[in-house]
Amino acid sequence: MSKIKTAFFCQNCGYESTKWTGKCPACNQWNTFVEEKVQKELPLRQQDWRSSSAKPTRTVHLDAVEAIEEKRLLTPDAELNRVLGGGIVAGSLVLVGGEPGIGKSTLFLQNALSLKNVKTLYVSGEESEQQIKMRADRLSIRNDQFYLLTETSTQTIFQEIRKLEPQLVIIDSIQTLQSPLIESAPGSVSQIRETTAELQRFAKESNTPVFLIGHITKDGSIAGPKILEHMVDTVLQFEGDQHYAYRILRTIKNRFGSTAELGIYEMTGQGLRQVNNPSEILISQRDDLLSGVAIAATIEGLRPMLVEVQALVTQSVYGTPQRTATGFDLRRLQLLLAVLEKRGGFHFGVKDVFLNIAGGLRVEDPSIDLAVLCALLSSYEDVGISHKYCFAGEVGLSGEIRAVNRIEQRIAEAEKLGFSKIFISRYHKKGLDFSKFNIEVVPLGRVEEVYRLLF
Repeated sequence: MSKIKTAFFCQNCGYESTKWTGKCPACNQWNTFVEEKVQKELPLRQQDWRSSSAKPTRTVHLDAVEAIEEKRLLTPDAELNRVLGGGIVAGSLVLVGGEPGIGKSTLFLQNALSLKNVKTLYVSGEESEQQIKMRADRLSIRNDQFYLLTETSTQTIFQEIRKLEPQLVIIDSIQTLQSPLIESAPGSVSQIRETTAELQRFAKESNTPVFLIGHITKDGSIAGPKILEHMVDTVLQFEGDQHYAYRILRTIKNRFGSTAELGIYEMTGQGLRQVNNPSEILISQRDDLLSGVAIAATIEGLRPMLVEVQALVTQSVYGTPQRTATGFDLRRLQLLLAVLEKRGGFHFGVKDVFLNIAGGLRVEDPSIDLAVLCALLSSYEDVGISHKYCFAGEVGLSGEIRAVNRIEQRIAEAEKLGFSKIFISRYHKKGLDFSKFNIEVVPLGRVEEVYRLLF
């Protein structure tokens, strides 16, 4: 009997070493190396997903490759189609990550059941058939082309695939699969890498799209080696606060479309509902004038939407003032407070500052700066801003209000939702015709101008 070969793998990045090391030379993380058994030598016929000899490879000239339009499978879910770049590409491998209980399994079970004319195989390594049946009954969607398989061995899964010949495969989750080619435990670096490689070969050779649902680590990244994200065609992140009903499907990597798109859902008792107009649900429907609230015209992906920024500025009780931000970069908040201190003369150094983006969203668009600044000033002065005003502008370190991209889309969205004024930068390109909008466009150049105009 041959000796079992072992190697050490970094659980964070997948780096392989012949001996244990305290610090990973690739990602510089400490105590992440784990010893695992490496691949066994099996006959070639058992290594291929078809259990047959692999097709011969040959080099071809680039001009000899026929350029064909990629085939896409449109789902009834317009948000998923948008995030994927226009639908599911045949032969693509899509990795979806998210917090436990956020709704990943529900989202893809719902979409699989909605594809009435597509033969779908749903492979679950975590739930029993009865549990999936209970969720399907709650969704109230019937599909005669939907098949279940509760299995973790890739060899058994491919045997069922050869018999069923599905048009779509969903794996829930990739961390539970186990390949007979690797002797280590399921969820280890070598197992995740091998099972993903087998599914990748299957997807490319059979032209069948495969969705992989994956776990995430405590810092929010997808569990497993980083090479996992390089192997797949598309990486999606399903995120949101469990205390809110809204969920966001965000693109991190996409070989077939833009990475700037996102889809918004609302979690209900009957599954996930698509949100076609997110601006209406992200803005509080209020009539009274409250201080510390400003509306920002932002763009997520290619979609303009308006979000509510809430700020609270109070006298600091302790020696060191607190700075807390939810849904906004804390360092960016500290930068804006420094600009107000230096350029506006406001004494935020003795104040506690709390900032929140309503609806549980996390916004990274710099055009929200102006709304954050106005919300801070409104709470500082305890003077409310009209709920018919909205803001779109980036704030620079010298106190200037910088221009932002796609300003016409932001103005059009604000006009559609009934706002009377939108405050923007005066440094936008010449030639933009704002007279075609019914909303009043107010150009501003400095932070001081904003304060004089509103307060």
